[in-house]
Amino acid sequence: MKDITFAIITISDRSSQGERPDLSGPALVEYIHSQQGLVKFTSIIPDEIGRIKSELSFLSANPEIQIILTSGGTGLSPRDVTPQATLEVADVIVPGISEYIRYRSIEFTLHAMLSRGVCVVKNQSLIINLPGSPKGALESLQMVEAILPHAIAQLRNLPNAQDHTLKH
Repeated sequence: MKDITFAIITISDRSSQGERPDLSGPALVEYIHSQQGLVKFTSIIPDEIGRIKSELSFLSANPEIQIILTSGGTGLSPRDVTPQATLEVADVIVPGISEYIRYRSIEFTLHAMLSRGVCVVKNQSLIINLPGSPKGALESLQMVEAILPHAIAQLRNLPNAQDHTLKH
C-alpha cells in the first residue's frame, strides 16, 4: 500500500455523538501508516444516508484521494445504511472485492454472511465498505490490500496498469 492515499470514514451514531470512542478508524490509520500508505482525511459521521452520500461524494471529488474506506453500518440493523448510500453515489460497482471479503471472513465468523458491504468506484476513487469492528475492518483491508495498487493504476489509467501480476 506504499504511497496509496486513503480517506477513512467511521460511520457510527454513537461515535459521532461522542458516546463511544472510535476504535476502527484509528486502527485503520495505524495499519495504513505501517504499510507506508498515506491517510489524507478521517471523519466520524452518523448512520444517515444523506450524510454518508455527501461525504463520499466530497471525498471522491478530491483527486488526491485514491481509496475511501468506510467502517460500520453494513449489518442488518435499520440504521445500517452504508451500503445503500454507497450504491447511490456509485459510478461503477466492483462486486468481487466485497464478495471476497465476505467469503474469506466466514473463516473467522459465520456472522460475515450478514455483512452487506459493497465496493464501488466514484470518480477515480475506490470506495470499500468495511465492518465496524476494528478487528473486522483490519482483517478485511488486509485481505484485499494486495490488489489495491493494481486497482488504482487501472482507475487512474496509469502506464503501469497492466504490470501488477498477482498470484493467489
